Amino acid sequence: MPTADHKLANLIGLKPSVQRFMIYNQGCFAGATALRLAKDLAENNANILIGSAIFSDGAAALIVGANPIVSINECPLFQIVSASQSIIPESDDLLIGKIREMGMEYYLSRNLPQYVSNNIKQCMVEAFTPFGIREWENLFYIVHPGGVAILNGIEEKLGLNKERLRASRHVLSEYGNMRGPSVIFVLDEMRKMSVLEGKATTGEGLEWGVLFGFGPGLTVETLVLRSSVTNSAP
Repeated sequence: MPTADHKLANLIGLKPSVQRFMIYNQGCFAGATALRLAKDLAENNANILIGSAIFSDGAAALIVGANPIVSINECPLFQIVSASQSIIPESDDLLIGKIREMGMEYYLSRNLPQYVSNNIKQCMVEAFTPFGIREWENLFYIVHPGGVAILNGIEEKLGLNKERLRASRHVLSEYGNMRGPSVIFVLDEMRKMSVLEGKATTGEGLEWGVLFGFGPGLTVETLVLRSSVTNSAP
């Protein structure tokens, strides 16, 4: 000490009042420096703080294949029967992320949950009509845990029992919204719960289900799933 930023400021002739911060042993003024930096972050970087507060970190991986070989005991946990993508009209500005020098900035509209819930039934109709399925309560649900308001809105619009989205709610409470990997966490949570509770299938004892992913655009990914018979290993 003094630290390198102090020496650099003097070397290139910066004003004595220049705002400096360096992750290093700064000595007795470090507490005040931290408060100065916190004040700047709170007042001038609200969009970054919102994103940091809402989104969390996570990683997930799975194996996707076709034509499993029964003779070597290949047994899928879920079957992807169909997959589709749709853009909700007039929703481009509901969720925006921009990479800036200071990090990722997020712009989230308060109307986001409403747009998702108001359009979710149409996504269900388009996905399940080819299979003659119209009873939404008889399906299992792998829903991106984008927030409590989104989950509540989907339950209300589809007339679902709260138990239907418990896997999504559990992942949201334990890990938060991890963005992309979230639905994979929900998928695994449903599989584990189904085994531990002695359900007949990996989809809470039900055969058919749906996986929803939501993101900027506003884009909705809809996957029609079929579950498999559970085994004894959680």
